[in-house]
Amino acid sequence: MSYIANLNHFLKLQRKNQILIKRLKISDWIDSRQAEGLYYFTLQEASNTLGLTRQALARSLTRLVNNGRIVSIYHGFYLILPVEYKSWGVLPPDWFINDLMAYLEQPYYAGLLTAADYYGASHQKPMAFHVITSKPIRDIQCKRIKIRFFAKKDIDFSLVEQKNSQTGYIRVSCPELTVIDLLKYQNRAAGLNHIFSVLKELAENLDSERLVKAADSEGCTAYAQRLGWLLKQTDHPEKHLKLASWIKRKQPGYVKLDPKLPMKNSSRNCEWKLLINTQIEEDFA
Repeated sequence: MSYIANLNHFLKLQRKNQILIKRLKISDWIDSRQAEGLYYFTLQEASNTLGLTRQALARSLTRLVNNGRIVSIYHGFYLILPVEYKSWGVLPPDWFINDLMAYLEQPYYAGLLTAADYYGASHQKPMAFHVITSKPIRDIQCKRIKIRFFAKKDIDFSLVEQKNSQTGYIRVSCPELTVIDLLKYQNRAAGLNHIFSVLKELAENLDSERLVKAADSEGCTAYAQRLGWLLKQTDHPEKHLKLASWIKRKQPGYVKLDPKLPMKNSSRNCEWKLLINTQIEEDFA
């Protein structure tokens, strides 16, 4: 076969494939993604694959949203809902958070009370899914789920573990980073009493050396000072020893145990350089 004949044959096949793509229904394409274990798609992927006009694609997506087949969780990012989650109207966050953060091109890990829940120490089921990332992102509220984002400038991924999920894996902070983060974001994620309750359940599994590494990664001793004092109140006070030596070398100034409360009538703890301005009680709620 001549070069010209080969070229004509190739162009004919290409036109045939383009026609097939245009005839592919968006519902069939979504079904095929779900069959492959993919429970999401982006607007750009749909546009590139289906070859529809902007208006036609918008109409098709609106129809599928109204039928409960898909849901828009973030601008340009859609979830595919299997039958068992149609009544929910959304998927659990751990099904899609890895893909969403890849779409946003942001590093992340699940942290705070969400991470504590992975280690069986959330104390109670978290009301929101907590995500640490490198820049501010607007919280997501959709149907039965809420995703709260917390910005952290520098993330040490040696303190982040990979956990299996229904659709692959997600990144979760190790127990040591989890407790440091809880103190870092205590006013937004949980109160001090709740943190103490979680800490009592996590304390046995904390590694003393990695605890120092997690504290050092923050570049701020205040969280470690509060954590060390709280650890001494648990059933595993020995976990604080290396942290105490690290803090002593840092020679920090005094900080309040609860940063949002006044210093009035507070007592001084010389070991941890803390102003004890509140009483800690385990949260049994």
